[in-house]
Amino acid sequence: MQLESDEKRLRLSLRYREATDAHSGAFREAYKTEAWDPQQTALLICDMWDRHWCASATRRVEELAPAVDRTVREARRQGIFILHAPSATMPFYEGTPQRRRAQMAPAHPSLLDLDRWEDLDTAREPPLPIDDSDGGCPDEPSCAQYTAWTRQHPAIEIAEEDAISDSGPEVYNLLQQRGIQTVMILGVHTNMCVLGRPFSIRRLVRLGKNVVLVRDLTDSMYNPRMRPYVSHFRGTELVIEHIEAHWCPTITSDQIAGGQPFRFKD
Repeated sequence: MQLESDEKRLRLSLRYREATDAHSGAFREAYKTEAWDPQQTALLICDMWDRHWCASATRRVEELAPAVDRTVREARRQGIFILHAPSATMPFYEGTPQRRRAQMAPAHPSLLDLDRWEDLDTAREPPLPIDDSDGGCPDEPSCAQYTAWTRQHPAIEIAEEDAISDSGPEVYNLLQQRGIQTVMILGVHTNMCVLGRPFSIRRLVRLGKNVVLVRDLTDSMYNPRMRPYVSHFRGTELVIEHIEAHWCPTITSDQIAGGQPFRFKD
C-alpha cells in the first residue's frame, strides 16, 4: 500500500482476468494500477457472522476475523467509510448509532424493490466453477443447516462512525449520500453471499459502482467431495478467478493494512 502525502490517494494494484480469445472462453491474469480518494471509498464486510451452521465454516471465520479487523481499522484510519453487513442480524443492532445511520440516509425510491438476492446472471457469466448445491459443508457427516448467526463476529470492531445494514437500498443510499463510487468487499462466502446479496458484488456492479474484492479476506462454501473435486482452498481460488473474469478486479489486504496477505493455516 502506498499513500501519497500530497494528494492522500490510495494507489493499488488490481488483478483481473482478460479474455484471450472471444470464442474460447479462456482468460489470462492481468493487472492494473488505480488511485483512489479514501473519502470516496467504502469497505464493506459481508456476513462475517459470530457462528455458522457449518462447523468448518465457523472455524475459518474465527481464523479470518482478526485479519479482517486489522484491515478494517487501518482502512478507517485512512478515511475509508466502513460498512458492516452481517445479514439477518439487524435486531441485535437496533437503536445503535451505526444502524440508525443506515436507516436515515436519504432514500432513492426507485431502489425499494432491490432488496432481493442476485442470482447467477447467465447473460454475463457461466455457471460457477464449483458445485455448491449441497450447501458446501466439507464436514463428515455434513452439519445440519439452521440459522446459527446472531451478530457480526465480535473480533471485528464497529466504530462510532461506521454504519450497519443488510439492506441493498440502505447500502446504496449511504454510498450516494457520501459520494462514494468505489467499494471494496471482503467477507464470506465468496460463491454465495459475496456475489449474491442485495448489497454485494453483482448488485453494486449493476448499479455502476467501482467494485473490488479483497481476495485474501474471503472464503467459500465448498465441499471437496463435489465437482471439480479439488481442495477447499483451490475451490475458493476458482471462484475468485470467476469473479475477476466476469464481475470485478481483486486486491489483497496488505495493500491497505501493510504486512503480508492473509493465508489460512491449512
